[in-house]
Amino acid sequence: MASEASTIVRVHEMDAIICSPTMAALMAMVARVGPSDAAVLITGETGTGKEVVARAVHTHSRRNAKPWVDVNCAALPEHLVESELFGYEKGAFSGADTPKQGLFELADRGTLFLDEIGDLDRKVQVKLLRVLDGTPYYRLGGSRKVSVDVRIIAASNQPLDQMVKQGGFRSDLYHRLSQVQLRVPPLRERPEDVAALAHYFLDQMRPGLQLSPAALEVLQAFSWPGNVRELKNIVLQSALNVRGDEIQVADLPPELRTVRLPPPAEGSLLAAFEPGAPTAALDDLERQAIVRALAHTAGHQGQAAEQLGISRRTLSRKLKQYRLERRGYSLGALSPSEQQYYRASIAVPVAIGSRRGEETVQTMNLSTGGMAIEGVQNPFQFTGEVTLAFSIPGLAAKFSARAQVVWSDANGRAGLRFTALEGHLARRLSGWLQEKQAEEGWSPQPAPEANLSAMETSPPPGKQ
Repeated sequence: MASEASTIVRVHEMDAIICSPTMAALMAMVARVGPSDAAVLITGETGTGKEVVARAVHTHSRRNAKPWVDVNCAALPEHLVESELFGYEKGAFSGADTPKQGLFELADRGTLFLDEIGDLDRKVQVKLLRVLDGTPYYRLGGSRKVSVDVRIIAASNQPLDQMVKQGGFRSDLYHRLSQVQLRVPPLRERPEDVAALAHYFLDQMRPGLQLSPAALEVLQAFSWPGNVRELKNIVLQSALNVRGDEIQVADLPPELRTVRLPPPAEGSLLAAFEPGAPTAALDDLERQAIVRALAHTAGHQGQAAEQLGISRRTLSRKLKQYRLERRGYSLGALSPSEQQYYRASIAVPVAIGSRRGEETVQTMNLSTGGMAIEGVQNPFQFTGEVTLAFSIPGLAAKFSARAQVVWSDANGRAGLRFTALEGHLARRLSGWLQEKQAEEGWSPQPAPEANLSAMETSPPPGKQ
């Protein structure tokens, strides 16, 4: 069965197995970006689970009841890519006996997932860019324009930023696709998921079959160049080889039997409380406690340290000791436009002055542009311009601002847009929000360079 600390998340018809704090943080980011219509670019090595993450974005979106359409761009013959994406009319080419809707039309009002986007021909990249910018397009051989409302999620195992520099991918399309970037870490950087996935695959293949502690340790120490797909194949091979009810190291494929195991971790927080217990057992308990705390707080280290009753510095040291730190790169990136819409969850009292007097409510979230609040009395009478006074924990500044009520609902919640916030307060708020983004795993994307070259365009088929 799946390991005790793992979580099984049902994503459409697939199970997402989450055990590591890194993946817990990534899925929290997925839940945050899902409701927006921003284009999402998912990067990561082959076999890391990019499609599962893409489906999770769709599941969390407002389009989850609408079509989900996916296509592997690398699997499409070059001469069929355009007709598959945009459709064709009868007689457009030899064999086109009837008109056919393209994938964009099939995904209308839903989500189109473009896997291996880096393999798209540059001519198709041009047309794709125009569609993403909302420009109606022609089917192949058509004379009637087609308009669609589609959210794009793209994925690539290639470094698209490097391809842009080398001229293999359009810069403007790259920035249009990567309004939000999510990076799926390789399996070797999340050993907790190795254990959870291995148990899950065993449950599916041979219920009741177990992995010996030594075999599991070998699996967690392996580099997994093929990631989750390779792990699944190895578990299947081992399950077929074993004669008893537990997989031993000898039952693993030859390439795994020579894996060098890392030395045991030094020191333990728990050792001070149970000096007679085996060090390895205590280390495992401590590691699992840290994993659970980070998973529960969606990767927020400050909150996790508070739950564990230790300092942030001690938690940081333990993350390095147990190889749980994030390997020096962020899990996601936000474009400059998306950074402006970033909202940090926060619950602090805010004093509001309006034409109906003064009242105290509580914030729900906060951005550079405004805040959402709850606890408003008679919300449908809460309109017009208001004054705000509030504090943010950890910041000495007292915030005061003017704002406009932009929405309210029957549950006593409302949305406010700042109309006046002093410069030094705006800078402090912006800095605080950047810290929150970093805690969640986000990094800012630089603004795209101006594209000084003329956009490559081509007339619609039949219009030359």
